[in-house]
Amino acid sequence: MNFSGKYELQSQENFEAFMKAVGLPDDLVQKGKDTKEVTEVVQNGKHFKFTVTAGPKVFQNEFTVGEESEMETMTGEKVKAVVQLEGENKLVTTFKGIKSVTELNGDTITSTMTLGDIVLKRISKRV
Repeated sequence: MNFSGKYELQSQENFEAFMKAVGLPDDLVQKGKDTKEVTEVVQNGKHFKFTVTAGPKVFQNEFTVGEESEMETMTGEKVKAVVQLEGENKLVTTFKGIKSVTELNGDTITSTMTLGDIVLKRISKRV
């Protein structure tokens, strides 16, 4: 299954609690919660490039499945992580105590990030 495409955020659960837990300041949490977000994914075999545009902020993460890559977190911090592919439609990684699962089902990407007992769930649809 190929992840390539543009996806617009449709809904999210626990955004505020999760962002506060990862250390984002309250003013940025408030701004981020109402921001229109578009994610563009380019997949070439096992190589992925995610470009996220949230209002004026754009950040990119590029990685090859199974290889260590430097990634930028939601707080702007750089971390090293290895992304694995489970089945043919689920990308899984862990960094700084956060487990991230990105799953593609048809034209919908569901991203789930878990930190302790706080789960952020975001659903984006292909545009």
